[in-house]
Amino acid sequence: MKTTETTYETFTLEERAPGVVVMTLNRPETYNAMTNTMFREFEELAWAIDDDDDIRVLVMTGAGKAFCSGYDLKDADDLPNLGAMGMLDQQERAARALLALRSIRIPFIAAVNGPAAGGGMSLALAADIRLVSESGRFNAAFVKIGLTAGDLGVSWLLTRLIGPGHAAEIAYTGRQVGAEEALRLGLATSIHPDGEVVDAAVELAVSITGNSPTGVQLSKRALQANMEAASYAGAVELENRGQALLTRTQDMSEALSAFKEKRKPNFIGA
Repeated sequence: MKTTETTYETFTLEERAPGVVVMTLNRPETYNAMTNTMFREFEELAWAIDDDDDIRVLVMTGAGKAFCSGYDLKDADDLPNLGAMGMLDQQERAARALLALRSIRIPFIAAVNGPAAGGGMSLALAADIRLVSESGRFNAAFVKIGLTAGDLGVSWLLTRLIGPGHAAEIAYTGRQVGAEEALRLGLATSIHPDGEVVDAAVELAVSITGNSPTGVQLSKRALQANMEAASYAGAVELENRGQALLTRTQDMSEALSAFKEKRKPNFIGA
């Protein structure tokens, strides 16, 4: 797995099971706050993953007590001094990084092991699935520092995950959303004891790797693309194309053979 051989400054990578890579944000002294270096490395990792067929699922978590505390406030001191285009460049740099992670072709799971605040919440929302620890919590903190909650995809993703009313209340108040509420609202899919959320995410990832790689990847493509579909008919059209394409793969033939022979299929992603 060539991707895990690369060293990054702001996070570590570890293959925890065949095809399952755990990415750990590694700035615990700042509660894993994001920097421009981290944004650049997010993009680099996304490119590497899409070129590495051995990686089947990415799990992200944070070192120490937090998942991610958002943009590093030490760097934020300079933001008011940037010109209009300078600030736009900064914002687009961050947004491009999160979009790159959300758009990787494989499933992306966030193991939220502690606070996910501001941009950290945006980062968690960019994942396909969120598991949360008992001490994990979410906070769209933007309005508390004079900014808009329409940041790094929150206004789009949060509304679709939990509905416009709940999203508005969380965005306008900037309050904390604990693990139990996150589960109830659909912001998280499960809660786990502190210290066990990464293991749970890896277990989930392993269950995903038992399926056809191409089937999973095109499922992700359909789910994401059809969040933006203008109609039911348009969504079905995309699904039809994906199914027709996958019937031409070796994995489809292998799955049918395995079913007839009452054995586990051996998927190769082709």
